[in-house]
Amino acid sequence: MTQAEGVFMSDNTHRTLSHVLRLRRLGIDTYQEPVIYMRNDCHVCRAEGFEAQSRVQVALNNHSIVATLNVVTGELLALDEAGLSEAAWRLLGARAGDAVILSHPPVLESLSLVRAKVYGKRLGGGDMRAIVRDIAAGRYADIHLSAFIAACAGDRLDLAETISLTRAMIDAGERLAWGRSPVVDKHCVGGLPGNRTTLIVVPIVAAFGLTMPKTSSRAITSPAGTADVMETLTEVELDVPAMHRVVEREGGCIVWGGAVRLSPADDILIRVERPLDLDSDGQLVASVLSKKAAAGSSHVVIDIPVGETAKVRSREAAQALSHRLVETGRAIGLTVQTVVTDGTQPVGRGIGPALEARDVLAVLRREADAPADLRERALRLAGAVLEFSPEIAPGEGVRRARDILDDGRAWNKFEAICVAQGGLRVPSVAEHTHAVTATQCGRVTAIDNRRLARVAKLAGAPRAPAAGLELHAPLGTVVKPGQPLFTMHAEAPGELAYALDYIAAQPGIVRVEAEP
Repeated sequence: MTQAEGVFMSDNTHRTLSHVLRLRRLGIDTYQEPVIYMRNDCHVCRAEGFEAQSRVQVALNNHSIVATLNVVTGELLALDEAGLSEAAWRLLGARAGDAVILSHPPVLESLSLVRAKVYGKRLGGGDMRAIVRDIAAGRYADIHLSAFIAACAGDRLDLAETISLTRAMIDAGERLAWGRSPVVDKHCVGGLPGNRTTLIVVPIVAAFGLTMPKTSSRAITSPAGTADVMETLTEVELDVPAMHRVVEREGGCIVWGGAVRLSPADDILIRVERPLDLDSDGQLVASVLSKKAAAGSSHVVIDIPVGETAKVRSREAAQALSHRLVETGRAIGLTVQTVVTDGTQPVGRGIGPALEARDVLAVLRREADAPADLRERALRLAGAVLEFSPEIAPGEGVRRARDILDDGRAWNKFEAICVAQGGLRVPSVAEHTHAVTATQCGRVTAIDNRRLARVAKLAGAPRAPAAGLELHAPLGTVVKPGQPLFTMHAEAPGELAYALDYIAAQPGIVRVEAEP
């Protein structure tokens, strides 16, 4: 371009050309948050007044994302370069050397609605759609997401708002259809370590002949989510066509919901809920039911564990949550049945992805030492799901589920599902273990689910699949001094030491009381 040509360019053209930087891949993992890195003295930062934490729209080949700016003051980048986090790189479909156009993003009008909610205003259906649409499009920074999550926590969403949020989350993503009915599903509201019944329920139900396309979440506040556990055994990041192939072939699947973009706003919210350790009732209901509806389910069983250190701590709270689940389900066309279960102690022995997977395999393979509590809990839930079938009379579901598990059909179906998803593999084993033992004679009278889950997380779970702990002394166990209460598993010695330091500072995670 000649100087004369430059003189006659419009202001907009000149502005666009002057806001171009070349991309350089830095290999920085920011989990799922899009981040852009620019020098503070580059012409774009100077011209636009960008500073650390500014939101920047990054455009490439008619596609754009909004990223949070981290400012570089050294020589990591040249003046005409910008770096992207790995999450931003994937979202943009970038290649090294690509020229991107940078600008201020459009004003987020929906943020005024979030601020209104912070001050106690009720949000209508249109309000929720505006907020969720911007969240799903990646327009909210993590600080904005945190504000929305906090504003809705502590039962600040009423039933009408919960229904509006659920509908908005469904509308923001894809929705699957299976061309048959019923299409069934099962979910646990969480808060109970080791409660990995889904991996047993799905093959029982699919072996019977019902369709169960199970999409699961990764851990939010727990040491393992269903997708984390299943991933130690087979592939879970299937796209929609692959998920369809598995379900058409085997009648069921167990995949990570984030890979199929069902309720994508929920996946973004979960990413921020995890470090905040917040999971309010309204958002829980919207999260669970939006994904069930988006996955094409028509009938859902919801497991609600109740215990002093579970997520739901009383029967009254369980009834309130159950009402919200059932009514929200009815409003969006889902038949929801809740099952209130015992949440006073962990289920099975393992807490952590690989350890929980071993428990599941032991139950499915009908091994003599398989955890009986995990087996019976899974049978109860599978029975409830089976009773959605017109072929099974009320009260007959558990017996039919037991037959399918006991005669090997459930194990055969689970193997087939794993093969269809990418192949069955052996869960990994941690390199470092340490037994935590009783210091006195007595009986185990209480187990703190929350602190025990925290111990497993400090040991590295779920990020390190083999990390976690193995419980040896459930409620009622009589122990002697030196007898193991649980064994820690870690993939790194530093994480094992970190978890053990926490245990030393938190006596009574497993309470042993002397018998009279």
